[in-house]
Amino acid sequence: MAAKGPEEPPQTVRVGEHDVRLTHLDRVLYPATGLTKAEAIDYVVRAAPALLAQLRDRPVTRIRFPEGVGGETFFEKNAPRGAPPWLRRQTLPAAPGADDEGKELDLPFLDDVAGLVWATNAGAIELHTPQWTVGPRGGVRPPDRLVVDLDPGAPAGLAECARVAHLVADRLRADGLTTTVPVTSGSKGMQLYAPLPGRRTAMQVRQYARDLAHELAAAHPDLVVAVMRKELRGGKVLLDWSQNHPAKTTITPYSLRGREQPAVAAPRWWDEIGPGLAQLSPAEVLDRLAGDGDPFAE
Repeated sequence: MAAKGPEEPPQTVRVGEHDVRLTHLDRVLYPATGLTKAEAIDYVVRAAPALLAQLRDRPVTRIRFPEGVGGETFFEKNAPRGAPPWLRRQTLPAAPGADDEGKELDLPFLDDVAGLVWATNAGAIELHTPQWTVGPRGGVRPPDRLVVDLDPGAPAGLAECARVAHLVADRLRADGLTTTVPVTSGSKGMQLYAPLPGRRTAMQVRQYARDLAHELAAAHPDLVVAVMRKELRGGKVLLDWSQNHPAKTTITPYSLRGREQPAVAAPRWWDEIGPGLAQLSPAEVLDRLAGDGDPFAE
């Protein structure tokens, strides 16, 4: 095995209005393709207008891969020691039903390109957010979106998810939720996002999503399942309604994923959602943003 060469020394760069310290830019985060930390930072900078729109006013839980996707992984909800002083933080009680219920949390927000660069430099490849937002004075707002996670059980895959996505969107449309954006997850399945009018509590939204999932599972028993029992999921698509619980987070659209191959939780156009659907790489997502725009912006 060849000896490992010296890594680049730390450097401080000006990003917008803030100084960000960068380290180990030549570190390979995805050994399968050789994609480096510098290239991951380049992705989040170029995707920033669309990515920041999804992160706005939502506390960000990070899944960090300091040595890359083949190394140690850890889940980070609070702002870490050594976070820059300009990073927006908010102290909030843990959501009811969370593992840390009863504790006060020091939650970070990524408001700008500097925040994205800081997080990616720290190995935060995956950015996860809740369906609720936080107001300017620290008040927790009701959820502003519904999410339905489509998780295929082998041998089902994205083709089956595409069929179920249309069923879910039709059902949402019948209830007046006429705008639904599909997102291929960058992993196995998909998510569907629908903006919510009015003010419903998180538990009301969760109950609605649960009822919808069970209704579709009853109507399409050979294709859809609404419970997580593994013995029931083979060849079917799980409609995971639980992501609407206030204690849960979902992969943020346009976030990188920490899988063997570099991929992105990629918003899609509905005319793509069919049998040939595939996950998208960071380069493909950037090309689509430059050429076609952001499906969420529509």
